[in-house]
Amino acid sequence: MSDDAQHSSTVDAEHFVTLFDLQFLSLGISLYRSLLKHYPVAELWVVCLDEKVEFALRKLRLPKLHLIPLKTIESAELLEVKPTRSRAEYCWTLTPFTVEAVFSRNDFVRRVTYLDADLYFLDSPASFFVELETHKKQILISEHAYAPEYDQTETSGRFCVQFLTFSRDPAALEVAHWWQARCLECCSEVPVDGKFGDQKYLDDWPTLFGDVVHVAQKTEKTIAPWNVGHQLEKRNGPLDPVFYHFHGLRLYQGGYCRLYSGYQIPNEALYLYDIYLASLTESFQLLSGQGIQVSYPKRNRSPKELARLFKRKWYKTEAWRHLETASF
Repeated sequence: MSDDAQHSSTVDAEHFVTLFDLQFLSLGISLYRSLLKHYPVAELWVVCLDEKVEFALRKLRLPKLHLIPLKTIESAELLEVKPTRSRAEYCWTLTPFTVEAVFSRNDFVRRVTYLDADLYFLDSPASFFVELETHKKQILISEHAYAPEYDQTETSGRFCVQFLTFSRDPAALEVAHWWQARCLECCSEVPVDGKFGDQKYLDDWPTLFGDVVHVAQKTEKTIAPWNVGHQLEKRNGPLDPVFYHFHGLRLYQGGYCRLYSGYQIPNEALYLYDIYLASLTESFQLLSGQGIQVSYPKRNRSPKELARLFKRKWYKTEAWRHLETASF
C-alpha cells in the first residue's frame, strides 16, 4: 500500500481508481480482490472520502493499492460547491477529478479507469482495453444497456459511469476538464433540465467528442440489476460477464443486507449475489482480524417503509439477506 506520487509500479501495469467512505470499505475490498484476482497487472487507487477509511486502509497495507486522501484533491472550486451538495452529489462531483488525480501522482501511468466501488469482477477487463486500442480512441464509456422494462435513459442517461477509461492524452484530458466544469456547475441527484448527477453529461460525448470517445460494444459483459434478466433472455444460456454492478446493495446493523431494490432478478442470476456475499464475508473477516470496526445505519422500520417493503417483496423487486456470521 502506498500513496507515494511516484510509487514503483511496473511499466505494463493497468491503473484503476475508485472512491468510497468507511461504510463502503467492505465493498471496496471485494472490488479490489476481484480485480487483482482476474487481472494481476492491475493497481487500484482509492480516493478516501473520510479519514476513517484512510486509516483503515493504511492499517491493512494491501499490495498494489494506493491512497489519495480527499483533502489532497479538494480544490478551491470543489470546496466552494461542497456545502451546497448532498453527500451523494458531492461524491459524484468528485468523480471527474479522480482520473487526473492519479495522473498527477505518477508520471508513468498511461491510462486510468474509474470504477464504481460496488462493482465485482468475474473475469478480466483486458478485452475492453483491446477494444479501445483497436478503435484508436482515448476514452471508453459503457452503456447502461437497460432492459426495456427498466429503461431510464431519459432521466439517468444512456451511459453509466461505472467503468470509464481515460488515456493520458491531451484530447482525453480536454474531455475530463469539460466534465469537471459541468459537474461543478450542476451535479443534482434529482433529474433537472436534462442533467442528472455526473453521468447524464456522458450522453453528449459521442457527438461532442466522437474522435476521442469509444462506446464499449460488448454490453453482455457489463451486467447490472437493470439488465441481467434481459441479458439472460438474449443469451438463452449462462451469463459470462466481466463484472456485475451490485447497484442498490446496502449493509445495515445486525448483519442485514439489502441485495437489490427496484428490479426483478431472475433465479438464474441469484448465484451472482451468493458469490458476492461470500466475498463480502471474507472482507468482514479481514477487517475483524485487524480490529477495524465499521458502523452501519439501522434499518428503517417506519410504517411507511414497511409498507413499501411489503409491496416490493410482493412484486419481487427487493430482496434481503441476514448475514449470520457478520459482526456488525
